[in-house]
Amino acid sequence: MLYSEMRKKEVVNMRDCRKLGRVVDIDLDECNGCVRRIKVSDKVHCFRCLPECCTWLCGEPDYVISYKEIKQIGPDIIVVDIC
Repeated sequence: MLYSEMRKKEVVNMRDCRKLGRVVDIDLDECNGCVRRIKVSDKVHCFRCLPECCTWLCGEPDYVISYKEIKQIGPDIIVVDIC
């Protein structure tokens, strides 16, 4: 999956079905190239302007979710399990 596809998906917490936002950045393991964390923000206005620069425009992401907390990646949403 491409990052450009991932950032279009809504991130939803399975514990309370709350929409957390969309993926604004990913953290990769340099050694093996695997995803360690995704960074999620609900600041939608930035996505309409410059999606590539959302973290720079909006500041820190609202959530940093480890790969272990990602339960499923579907065609439209990413389901996570966070407290």
